Amino acid sequence: MKINSLLRIICISGVLVLGSCSSDDDTPGVPQVVAPDTYVFERNGESTVSFSGQTTRIAMSEEIISALKNNTLTNPEATIDAMFAHVEGANDFSDADLNSSDKSVRSKTAASRDYFSANTTDATAIKEEFDGWIKRQAEEVFPNWTTEATSGTAGFIQEGGADPATRYVTAKGLELNQAFGKGLIGALMTDQALNNYLGTAVLDEADNIDNNDAEVVADGKNYTIMEHKWDEAYGYLYGAASNPSTPNDNIIGGSGDDSFLSKYISRVERDTDFAGIALEIYNAFKLGRAAIVAKQYDVRDAQAAIIREKISEVIAIRAVYYLQQGKSGLDSAAIDYASVFHDLSEGYGFIYSLQFTRNPDTNAPYFTRTEVQGFIDQLMGGANGLWDVEPTTLQSISDAIAAKFDFTVEEAGS
Repeated sequence: MKINSLLRIICISGVLVLGSCSSDDDTPGVPQVVAPDTYVFERNGESTVSFSGQTTRIAMSEEIISALKNNTLTNPEATIDAMFAHVEGANDFSDADLNSSDKSVRSKTAASRDYFSANTTDATAIKEEFDGWIKRQAEEVFPNWTTEATSGTAGFIQEGGADPATRYVTAKGLELNQAFGKGLIGALMTDQALNNYLGTAVLDEADNIDNNDAEVVADGKNYTIMEHKWDEAYGYLYGAASNPSTPNDNIIGGSGDDSFLSKYISRVERDTDFAGIALEIYNAFKLGRAAIVAKQYDVRDAQAAIIREKISEVIAIRAVYYLQQGKSGLDSAAIDYASVFHDLSEGYGFIYSLQFTRNPDTNAPYFTRTEVQGFIDQLMGGANGLWDVEPTTLQSISDAIAAKFDFTVEEAGS
């Protein structure tokens, strides 16, 4: 796959900027928007960047997915439900700051302005699916923690190999903690970033443009509302970074800073077929924020389109990757079902997340909820779910996903 150069010149509505389509023409008298080297923006010598709510929800999500693997919890369903739908002051987390927060993960799951404000039916159904995964983990998997899983029986499966791991699955072979965690990448992080905070319905709401033009800051804050909304999208990718102004240092050179988008942007970046995608996303965030400061909203929206395309691509690449890893495992002479089910459970979560992606050409998800459910039905639809799935089915789903994007199954699956 070829990644387009990031340092190319484009002209959007007469504004010469660093961006995503090429032009050698200069336009005299039109201001140029130039991204800073790092995600640092200041007003009167003080930072205007703030996304503490996103950092909080990422930290809450980390504790939730850890709890889904803790079979020693007392009353696990109620305990994890309370973490998911946290109420300010409740002692749900190990971190006192999280307990005192008025934020929750559930309230922002499938809650974007663009996709769900007028679609409460799907929003409610999606929240209930996450609730259901918690319930099934508590009622089906935890009671069978010491039972060896077989087709039709929940329990543990031991991986082989040099670094064996124990996997805990439903009667149909699904790791619910993986479905939940990877599902949150779409339903929380991606949906809020792409379909809420980067959308004009939020960025340009009410008098946001007039206030941004006049640099009228939010009450008691050092940022305009528009600046803050863009930063909140940024926070869902980089809010857990030790140095949020330069998070790409750990994404490109490390393994990311959380278990969600940061981690999987890093995984895709490390595939030579997609090297450069992490920088493309980061640079688009910087340039879009700089465009808000410069009051160049066409440039801002062009960067939002890049972010939407590339984050959606990350989710699709990882869905195909895990399907192909599972397929390779099933094609082996000696099938390691623990390894196969682990890969396919991660794939399940990324497939689920496809319904929250955003095609910038259509402003709709690359795959509808109905299409996503169709993939899941193919994956889990046999009498015994993953125990029955065929390699040809995994290939067929992979082909259908890759066909919507500018990559091949071979590139994503390696």
